[in-house]
Formats: sequence, structure tokens, C-alpha cells
Amino acid sequence: MKHTLRIATFNLENFDDKPRSSPTLAHRIAVMRPQISRLNADILCLQEVHGQETEGEPRKLLALDQLLEGTQYIGYHRVSTTTMSSEEVYDVRNLVVLSRYDILSYHQCKHDHIQAPEYRKVMAQPPEEEASTVEWERPILKVEIQLPDGQSIHVLNVHLKSKLPTTIKGQKKNTFTWKTVGGWAEGYFISSMKRVGQALEARVVIDEILDADPNAYLVVCGDFNAEQNDVPVMAIRGDVEQTGNSDLVNRILVPCENGIPESSRYSLFYRGKGQMIDHLLVTRNMLEFYTKAEIHNEVLHDESISNATDKKFPESDHAPVVAEFVME
Repeated sequence: MKHTLRIATFNLENFDDKPRSSPTLAHRIAVMRPQISRLNADILCLQEVHGQETEGEPRKLLALDQLLEGTQYIGYHRVSTTTMSSEEVYDVRNLVVLSRYDILSYHQCKHDHIQAPEYRKVMAQPPEEEASTVEWERPILKVEIQLPDGQSIHVLNVHLKSKLPTTIKGQKKNTFTWKTVGGWAEGYFISSMKRVGQALEARVVIDEILDADPNAYLVVCGDFNAEQNDVPVMAIRGDVEQTGNSDLVNRILVPCENGIPESSRYSLFYRGKGQMIDHLLVTRNMLEFYTKAEIHNEVLHDESISNATDKKFPESDHAPVVAEFVME
């Protein structure tokens, strides 16, 4: 029996409930709850969900709980990233997967397959005498979900490192001002190393899943902080044009946004230009069931303009992305 499967990804942009914050959580919810309801997703992957402190209890996703009230997602199964030490959610930028269907298993990956590389910063002041490890800032959340037809789907929720340069000791005048171009360039290089490193680990996880089951249904979604022809996304996609090996054709991942006209294909608006940095990538065997993709960017604001404050624009600066499949 056929059934429709809608998978969505949405970066909520620093979704929190800090005291005396502006905009307030209530203001943000008033704008964003209709957005997530409109997605009508069976599987919803979220990024940048902050945790809230509760006295005497582990940190929880209380702001997210309020956002979900009154929506179809309130009764969904849910998993999120947790800290390695205390097994409570992170203070900031958690990954969350909500599913209408049963979650069979989940695991978060951070340097499980790729050891943190060592690097000695050449522009640091005073100079570094020894190399230090360059660790990813966020894990990958891997979830296996039971589908109604008895099959399962593997979902990787990712949030790759932003393009903001990593701080280099002694190379900044203040938060937004660098002392030297070289310092800025090295910070940018280290951030790029983190972003591509996360992508490499995601690709290793993908291959591990496909080694176990070459016919597995698999989707990688989230905020990649990179467009589809940038190195991090290309590393995850694994196109034959890059590997030169046609035997790997069933291991490539396809961007669902390719079904959307290029003029409307953007999930972030910056300096007057749309950028597609949020993606849903699927294995080729899912294309048989693929019907359409949506990017809900109709009211996306330009986050770079001088008056684009959170108070004026309480919604996220990312657009949600949805892919729909009719499964058999």
C-alpha cells in the first residue's frame, strides 16, 4: 500500500528562552509555529535548538517543547544530541529528529571514525610551540526509523561548521575585527578544515550503512553551511564525476533541491543573493519514490542588511526545506 513520506529540515537559528531576551520566545513562537506546521513532515530534522537549565534536573529542550505545543509534532518520537559527559542536551545548537514513526536506533558520531587532526597555528601570538587537535564543534545525529511498509530509513542530521573563521590567539582587536589578513585567513582555513572533516565523517558513516545494506534508504539533511558544489557537500554526495568510478553509482547522494527552479533554489538570503546551504540528499534508490521538493523561502529576509535584527525578524534566517516521497 502506498503512503506519502515527507522529510523536512529546518535550522531554527539559536532557538532559546533566555531571560529578558528580545525577541521573546513567545514572539518567536508566534511566527515560527505556523512555519513548522506548514511543513506537515513525517520526519523533521532541526538544528540550532538550545537547551534550558532546570534547577536540580538535567538540561532540557523546554523552548522546543513550547514551540511544538498545538502542532502535529507534539506526539512524535524524538531524539537529540547529548553531551558525552552528563548525557544531557547541549547548552546550544542541539540537533533534533522528530518522527511520526518508531525510532529503531540512534547514535551521535563525533570523531568516531575520523581522529581529530593536529595543527599548529602559524599566526598565533605568541606563537604556538606545539600542535593542538582540531575537533569538530558538533556531532552527527544518525537515526534509523521504521516505515509503515516494514522497511526502514536511515537519517543523518548534520550541522557543519559555519564559514566564520576560527579565533586565532592574539589576532583579533575585538569580536568583529582582525588585526591581520593572515590571521583571518588562518582562522578561515581552520573552519574549513572542521567543515570538510565533518563531511568526511558523514561520508564514512554513509558508506558503513551501505556496506551493511547496499539497498538501504538513506537521507542526509541539515545545515551544511555550503552549497551543493562546494567541497563539503561534494564529499558527501560522491558523484561519479568526482570519483571517476561508475561502480560507485549506487552510492551517490542526490540533492532533492535539484527539482526546484534555480531562481527559487535558496535557503538563506545574504547581501542580496540567495544561497542554498540547507540540503536534503538522498540515495538513488529513493528517487523512484520522489515526487517534489519545497523550500519555504517566500518571506526570507536578507540577514546582512543593517536593520535585520532578531527583534525585527524573530523568525529564523534559514528557510525550511522539504522533500516528498510516495513509498510502496
